[in-house]
Amino acid sequence: MEWTAAFAELDQAEFPMLWALTPYGDAVFNQRQIPLLLAELDRLPVAYGGDWVDQARELCQVVERGTHLYLWFLGD
Repeated sequence: MEWTAAFAELDQAEFPMLWALTPYGDAVFNQRQIPLLLAELDRLPVAYGGDWVDQARELCQVVERGTHLYLWFLGD
């Protein structure tokens, strides 16, 4: 299963940042949203995990270390 395919099954109230990710749409996270995204990654059920989680964490760290940076997810 694609990593984003299961996101529609996540509770939007519990995972609003991850719920925003879709395979076909774009999502942008600013520096203030990155801690929220990281917290959601921390409590993500194992079934939704994979290599992408570590990659997302690395990208979040780049945004946290910089100034006026954004994390963009570009859909198809």
